[in-house]
Amino acid sequence: MSLKEDIVAALRSVYDPEMPVNIYELGLIYSLDVDEAGNARILMTLTAPNCPVAGSLPAEVERRARAVAGVASVKLELTFDPPWSKDRMSEAAKLALGIDDLIPIARLRG
Repeated sequence: MSLKEDIVAALRSVYDPEMPVNIYELGLIYSLDVDEAGNARILMTLTAPNCPVAGSLPAEVERRARAVAGVASVKLELTFDPPWSKDRMSEAAKLALGIDDLIPIARLRG
């Protein structure tokens, strides 16, 4: 596996305490870039700016990424632009949360 894949695996072990789905499947990670020297840049969001874990979740994400073997540094940036929406969730996350719009109506008609 690549270093980026190892970091993604680590991020999949971080859960939003209010939802039984990891933050990666929730779509809270907007981007993850890793250079050849092992420096990682993570752009993430929260489900809402007033999220109860706004103070702790980004720090946990950074800590988990830093713990991956081969990671030299982690720069984490928190953003709310664009705002998070359920459209960013993976189909697996939607299924786990019982969100019923897994198959868009346009696909059903076609």
